[in-house]
Amino acid sequence: MTEVLNKQTFLDKVFNYEKNKDWVFEGDLPCIIDFYADWCQPCKMVAPILEELSDEYAGKINIYKVNTEVEQELAGAFGIKSIPSMLFCPGEGQPQMAVGALPKESLVQAINDVLLKK
Repeated sequence: MTEVLNKQTFLDKVFNYEKNKDWVFEGDLPCIIDFYADWCQPCKMVAPILEELSDEYAGKINIYKVNTEVEQELAGAFGIKSIPSMLFCPGEGQPQMAVGALPKESLVQAINDVLLKK
């Protein structure tokens, strides 16, 4: 099940950019953050794929969503200019951003290459 984050839950579960200048991952599991908006058609196409992946990778990764209309400060902090944008946050190392509605195969590859490093 994907979880929608607000600024406070983002600071607690992903990255506290108010406390840390450099990237420090706060989460227990690697994660994907989907920056989306309710009116965005490509975002609506990706949403059920992310739900599937959330079930398939339960206990291995977390999948979060950030509504860019509601959480404009978070979107701004990550320079989100187009949606959907997905931030892949490994347990160690730097996060990577992907822009656009990625097919499931591409998301699975990114999960394995970036988050689980298989």
